[in-house]
Amino acid sequence: MKIRNAGESEQTIELQMTPMIDIVFQLLVFFIMTFKIVVLEGDFNIKMPASSTQPGDPDDVVLPLTVELRADSQGGLADIRINGDSQGREFKDLRDYVINYLGDDRGPGSVQETAEVEFDCAFNLKYEETVKAITAVSGYKDGEGNIVKLIEKIKFTPPDENAEGG
Repeated sequence: MKIRNAGESEQTIELQMTPMIDIVFQLLVFFIMTFKIVVLEGDFNIKMPASSTQPGDPDDVVLPLTVELRADSQGGLADIRINGDSQGREFKDLRDYVINYLGDDRGPGSVQETAEVEFDCAFNLKYEETVKAITAVSGYKDGEGNIVKLIEKIKFTPPDENAEGG
């Protein structure tokens, strides 16, 4: 049996799109605001040495050069000491010492790649003197204008206001 609604017009069901769009935008904003960009794990720029059949000798370990920069009362450079030995006040002498220390061996596994310098600067030393020392140990330009890299690993001891020479 068919039941007809007499006198009533056919009703159409309308979907309300405005609340649905509001919810979609709220979800979109929520995910955008909570999204955290993470650095890729394991994406390191590491150059590993070739494998060796013989274990490494403890003598192969290169200890860092300790460069102590002493200051005079005005903050100028008074003395450069490398591993406790005075080298004078000239940065050229510091560079020459590093060049002799590294030798001619360059490339992977060389002394140049593993060498590092630890600067111990006087507390009142002028910043420009420190920059000159970093420049002297990190590299130079040869006669043809080519850049010759020396030591790339540089670190600093914490400053000590009460240290000698400062």
